[in-house]
Amino acid sequence: MLQLIEERANLSVARGCGFAALAIGTFMIGLSSEIVMAFQAGGFLSLMACMALLLKAYNARSHPYKSTELWVMLKAEERPEPAIAQRIIGTVLRDVYLRFAQHAAWIGLGMLVFAVILWAIPPRVQ
Repeated sequence: MLQLIEERANLSVARGCGFAALAIGTFMIGLSSEIVMAFQAGGFLSLMACMALLLKAYNARSHPYKSTELWVMLKAEERPEPAIAQRIIGTVLRDVYLRFAQHAAWIGLGMLVFAVILWAIPPRVQ
């Protein structure tokens, strides 16, 4: 049962992060004429997504489990007993949020480092 809950939690958080990544990517494409600025913006927006995920992780254990997308995704027979559901759902979501926050932080850092590298390369004169 715990493995199923973890899989559904991953799906739930990944879906939300996918929408955030789509928005960040679209914003970066809008800035594609200024490639350094595009990667700076992508890096900062990824770090903002990381911060949002850290806040979600911080509140996950106290957030009512019945109002989470994870709870809705579980069928009635897959749900844990109400006596332990808050602890299980909150802990699993906290762990998943933290893992995705780490991924967002690395991606944001990578984009910012890439922006610095692009900035340091002198432009080609034709």
